[in-house]
Amino acid sequence: MAMASYEVVGTGAAWHLKQDGEPIGNYPSKEAAFEAAVAAASLAIREGHEVHISVPDRSSGNQTALGAKDQDY
Repeated sequence: MAMASYEVVGTGAAWHLKQDGEPIGNYPSKEAAFEAAVAAASLAIREGHEVHISVPDRSSGNQTALGAKDQDY
């Protein structure tokens, strides 16, 4: 079976998801892009594929864990 790879890339308010190196979406946060990757990966698993998901650490984006700006309340 084939392998499906998903990579979350971006900074600030411009996060993207790549599937097998090809861009497949734009998201407002790293967390949103990750959730899309998990949904896509779930389908790939059902089809019998090996799955890899890559998400950068907090050093990318807005220096926050989720990649979005912290909210001031």
